[in-house]
Amino acid sequence: MTMTMDAAAAMPAWLPDGARLYLRHVEGGQSIREIARAEGCHASTILRRVRRIENRRDDPLVDEALARLGKVADAGTPAPARPTVPASAKEFPPMSAPIRSTAASEDPAIAREARRILRRLCEPGAILAVAPDMDRAAVLKGAVRIAVTDRSAAQAFALKDWIACARQQGRVAIYEITTAGRAALKRLLAEEAGAAGGFAEAAAGFEPQPYADQHRVWAERTVMDGAGEPRRVRYNLAESPLAVLARRREKDGQPFLTPDLVAAAERLREDFELAQMGPRVAQNWDRFLTSGDRGSFQAEGGPSEGSRRARDRVAAALRDLGPGLGDMALRCCCYLEGLETTERRMGWSARSGKIVLRIALMRLKRHYDETYGGAAPLIG
Repeated sequence: MTMTMDAAAAMPAWLPDGARLYLRHVEGGQSIREIARAEGCHASTILRRVRRIENRRDDPLVDEALARLGKVADAGTPAPARPTVPASAKEFPPMSAPIRSTAASEDPAIAREARRILRRLCEPGAILAVAPDMDRAAVLKGAVRIAVTDRSAAQAFALKDWIACARQQGRVAIYEITTAGRAALKRLLAEEAGAAGGFAEAAAGFEPQPYADQHRVWAERTVMDGAGEPRRVRYNLAESPLAVLARRREKDGQPFLTPDLVAAAERLREDFELAQMGPRVAQNWDRFLTSGDRGSFQAEGGPSEGSRRARDRVAAALRDLGPGLGDMALRCCCYLEGLETTERRMGWSARSGKIVLRIALMRLKRHYDETYGGAAPLIG
């Protein structure tokens, strides 16, 4: 039996695309190749996505959600208390042009519950508990109940991979927020702030602001301005892969990168920026603006070519590190490449980059200590 258009329209709008394909195959009876032809992709792509959903049916909430939606699709009746999607040719768009949709645009009820429940689950020690005989799911912090939500909302969170079953205590399933859930919460909060009147011009022509904000971790620190006065600035902790590694802990609780190693990396990056050694992304107008240097291709063609001393410091540091370690420090500290990207470029095995990076930073710190005696050189 093939899923009818009425049954397709009965599917809630918040349903992830992978779950839609799974229901079309399992409940609707469509073959993998038939779905692949309709989606304009290879059959193996559909098979992987269907298997991914099937492997998640061990999760109680995911299994309940798929069973409930399967009954809805089989009956062709709308899901209770959930908005429906119009039956049209856009119901199952081709995968060659993936849709970047958010819960706020699909289902305001799910988005509202997500902002409330996921924010609570981000608190230390908070969990979501659900049992077969419970009509609602409870968010607990210790023995205190701090929030409750409908079971259908909790099923939506689990199906969208915002929460995951951590363990089961008897008949009670314990859920914790996932990395995808934290990113979704950031995106939803950014959308809520944007709806209140922000991000009108900042996101124009670039990635939508809510999707950009979900990858940022904002913090504040005190810096000294030009007049020597302390000033609080806001910065992104996830701007550099070093900042992400610096927040990780070893099994014994010690940080993976100590503060002195992070300081050495930032020192190399500062010299790299002062020397303006990065690739140019626009026309070089220095030769045209300075009449005495027209036709000159010397390295020191003008004041905007950067500091020669900063270039010398970067070159000396990379020369001391040598091949391999120097490449790792240059890509991660200066070019801000991710570890996975650097591992692929260098041809290394997965998850080996962070070890090489730590060794490179240890050598870099020793270079600065032996060369400058532990004191930072003057800027320029």
